Amino acid sequence: MATHVAIVGAYGSAGVAAAERLAEDPDIELTLVDDGEPGGGLCILRGCMPSKEVLSAAEHRFVARHDDRLSGPLPDVDLESVIERKDDHTANFAAHRRAAVERLAERDDVTFLHDTARFVDDGRLAVGDRTIEPDYVVIATGSTVDLPSLPGIGDVDVLTSADVLDRSEFGESGVVMGFGYVGLELVPYLSEAAGMDLTVVEHDARPLDEGDEPFGDALLEYYREAFDIDVLTDTHEKRVEATENAGVRLHVDREGREEAIEADQLFAFTGRRPALDRIGIGSTSLDPGPEWVGKTMQAREDDRVFVAGDANGREPILHVAKEQGFTAAENVRRHRDGDPLVEYTNVHHHVVFSGLGVLPFARVGHSATSADAAGVEHIAVTAEAKSDGVFKTKNVPEGLARLVVGTDGTVLGYQGLHYHADVMAKTMQIAVEMGLDVREIPDRAYHPTTPEILDSLVRDATATLPE
Repeated sequence: MATHVAIVGAYGSAGVAAAERLAEDPDIELTLVDDGEPGGGLCILRGCMPSKEVLSAAEHRFVARHDDRLSGPLPDVDLESVIERKDDHTANFAAHRRAAVERLAERDDVTFLHDTARFVDDGRLAVGDRTIEPDYVVIATGSTVDLPSLPGIGDVDVLTSADVLDRSEFGESGVVMGFGYVGLELVPYLSEAAGMDLTVVEHDARPLDEGDEPFGDALLEYYREAFDIDVLTDTHEKRVEATENAGVRLHVDREGREEAIEADQLFAFTGRRPALDRIGIGSTSLDPGPEWVGKTMQAREDDRVFVAGDANGREPILHVAKEQGFTAAENVRRHRDGDPLVEYTNVHHHVVFSGLGVLPFARVGHSATSADAAGVEHIAVTAEAKSDGVFKTKNVPEGLARLVVGTDGTVLGYQGLHYHADVMAKTMQIAVEMGLDVREIPDRAYHPTTPEILDSLVRDATATLPE
């Protein structure tokens, strides 16, 4: 008898990855459920793809504004055209995702239900007017924006990342809560494309928590100088209220002193939380608290429930969601067959399209800070972009890069905050995941290109290693 698996959230990256793997097994019957309208998954509809689309328009203006070799009037960004093109492209991307799910549903052992799924109790799901009792459930419902519990926030209009991606009109000024991935990407967009005067609240001494301190310091300086953004560090929100002129007043604690910031609009780029509210978790034994899902993607309270992607709260990154979907599918089969489950292990690999993508940040593997915390013996070498002539010729001399290497020569990690750092991340991922010896990486500079900064890091690391 076939094993019945239900995937709740089949349009998302984790859900479709799990579905494609499970559909390969002739002894599995699949029920795919998603109520997305039109459907296509978070990354396509509200995440990385539409955000990079809108950033690109602002990037072109920014590059022109910062190149003193160009003359003539600086063009404005036509926000209505930006949103129209973004919507058109997003619709096409989403259609491809839906088509992939529909192709799966053409199989005899796969059913797709375009409806909402809710747990009735452990092991039973209500989907529309039917109830199903699958042997396993894979939850892949993604995430939703998370607003802070701030006094007065319910009395003012708050714009989230989803609002920014759809909006073509903004006020003259704004105050921003949240300076993580989303804030680092959208704050320059609001400044450059919408022309807003922005104040950003940053809880720590610098942004970019996952980077070594020089990277956060360099990015902070860049935002202040290149975009004229007022970033308040070591500052915490206390309460918010509406002003008489339909604006907002945000009260903050800044280094022990209370201050008030007034602006036309309030933005909350304060992270995301698992989207579990609508699937009836409360009717089950599942308790979505800390560590409720293990590295095997198996839920702590129910060994026949697996949770992949943003829904498990472990690491809300696109490529991680896909890989977790594959792991969940593998472990459904393993649990069915009585075999040991495998754990999902991820080499740190993040890219932030900061500075409108002109100054992106990438980190693969260890930073010097994380290597120290893990007790890994290493050396770290750093290069500044301005020391490499090719960055000067391209008018992007800002930023730096760092290579972390074990004392035995193994490449452990790379950080880049410079032009094309996002592109170089894949190359460095290969070096880190294959455990290459830095002394064996070829020095191949065929002509002046930005990856020359990697060659200089490799040379410096090789020269620094003990004999």
